[in-house]
Amino acid sequence: MSLFSIADLHLSGAVEKPMDVFGNRWKNHTEKIVSRWRAVVSEDDTVVIPGDISWAMTLKEALCDFKLIDSLPGKKILGKGNHDFWWETVTKMNRFFDENGIGTISFLFNNAYDTGDFIVCGTRGWYVEEKLQNTVGDVDYTKIVMREAARLEMSLKEAEKLAEGSGKPILVYFHFPPAFNGFVCRELIDILKEHGIRYVYYGHIHGMYNIPRSTEFEGIRMTIVSADFLNFTPHITAPYEY
Repeated sequence: MSLFSIADLHLSGAVEKPMDVFGNRWKNHTEKIVSRWRAVVSEDDTVVIPGDISWAMTLKEALCDFKLIDSLPGKKILGKGNHDFWWETVTKMNRFFDENGIGTISFLFNNAYDTGDFIVCGTRGWYVEEKLQNTVGDVDYTKIVMREAARLEMSLKEAEKLAEGSGKPILVYFHFPPAFNGFVCRELIDILKEHGIRYVYYGHIHGMYNIPRSTEFEGIRMTIVSADFLNFTPHITAPYEY
């Protein structure tokens, strides 16, 4: 029973959104995801997908993408990304999945999961610097960061309950990296440090294929799992590394 990670699937089964405009690596990327996923993931494994899962705008529009994910081996835990406009309340999403026979997908939202060797938790995160955002209208960056910080706290508390007495490492998943290339979201980093978190996984970053897979920031190891960085092969988390 292994844990895998891969962010930014950017599926578009019901919408016209070719990804190869972002580079040749993205050509036929859905087919690459399916074949490489099936080559490494078994039914007993768990795959965390921290955001940017589908280009769809609604749950109904995203159904074919969910069915594709559901058809792949393993249990899947989905986090929210900045392009996941289909995202509703967890209650609505679970009901929608029940109604459509989707049984292998869960949501990472103010909660945590015991995946066997690891405890998984996390939230979307946010870049607080306005120059790094492409937003429309007035955006209250402080409010967004505080909301994400609160969600991270809730998720970490649930993770600590699950980890109590087990010695299992707690892994934190974000969509946005909390620290990257000189940018630091201090609010999120401070919470991670307060809880003694040492391992973070993130997506969102694309086209930077020569950076290290993992870097250290203030004692926290941060690992990129964007699909194109991984060449569309889910990244395995090995227990012996922890």
